Amino acid sequence: MVQMLAADGTFAPNEAAEEYLPYFERLGDGDFRQFYRDMVVVRRFDKDAANLQRQGQLALWVPSHGQEAAQVGSAHAARPQDHIFPSYREHVVGLVRGLDVVDILRVLKGVTMGGWDPAEVGNFHLYSFVLASQTLHATGYAMGMQFDGTTATGNPETDEAVMVYYGDGASSQGDVNEALVFASSYQTPQVFFLQNNGWAISVPVERQSRVPLALRGPGFGMPGIQIDGNDVFASYAVTAKHLDDARAGHGPALIEAMTYRIGAHTTADDPTKYRRDAETEAWLPRDPIVRLRAFLEGRGTEHGFFDEVDVEAADFSADVRRRTLEVTAPGDEVIFDNVYAEPHPLITEQKAWLEAFEASFEDGTA
Repeated sequence: MVQMLAADGTFAPNEAAEEYLPYFERLGDGDFRQFYRDMVVVRRFDKDAANLQRQGQLALWVPSHGQEAAQVGSAHAARPQDHIFPSYREHVVGLVRGLDVVDILRVLKGVTMGGWDPAEVGNFHLYSFVLASQTLHATGYAMGMQFDGTTATGNPETDEAVMVYYGDGASSQGDVNEALVFASSYQTPQVFFLQNNGWAISVPVERQSRVPLALRGPGFGMPGIQIDGNDVFASYAVTAKHLDDARAGHGPALIEAMTYRIGAHTTADDPTKYRRDAETEAWLPRDPIVRLRAFLEGRGTEHGFFDEVDVEAADFSADVRRRTLEVTAPGDEVIFDNVYAEPHPLITEQKAWLEAFEASFEDGTA
């Protein structure tokens, strides 16, 4: 397992990390602080979004507490031209790519049938609630890059790659395995980023696989690398290396980030029914935010920086909450207006029928 940042915040790369150190060396103090800021902000947002769900403002919430380092490191490793295919838990990846997180809440509030235009938010594609389907979308898109000649041209400033996120539970789905087959066969420019958070809702990962999931990479004919998913530096460096390789035409890779979801799978789940408290408590000292803060403090980062980030996180979350409470349900017109790019007589007829039908309840003719 690749690790650079120990649980106590000491920078101590292990032997497996040596080949990735040149990628870590791309980073500076500004990057370290940005990683910390992103993780703290999204955790506060995550907590308050769960509160919004409990208060009846969202139909569902999908927490990411504990997985911030895996997501922040990998998100910053991607270049602007890359395309990102999330599952439904990559809130901070969307934030890094320029997404207004209120759009995520609109999806989970049930007032949009899409959410956002990927072209307007750093090629961050839509959340996928059909388990593992995003791996097929990503692989098909990566094949399209090859057909279009937008990758492996020799120009790293413009060559494109794809990264797709999924979890250990999704790894048992047929879609993931089919995506791995096509990615390997066509040597697509993509990285499969597997967040192994220990549990596929109520099923432990040991029930799904008798060997580390990273070994599935070589089984399909691509590199498979296991990283400490609570180490933001390992996440960044390993992802940067394999995205570079993908853009250069060296094919796909699979990264397994070993992390842990501290909370429930979603707000519809009760992990106390299947998970022991002692297991969760054992992971708390490995918290990715605490780890990075210890690293920054060891470098002499002033205390005021951490206070500033806490204030920023609170302000950010308060603003998101305010704007979420202002979100209203769309009118019926969205059902019709987004079916075709141009007006269509059948859609016009159906829209007129619905308007007349609803009006009949008001004028008493129904």
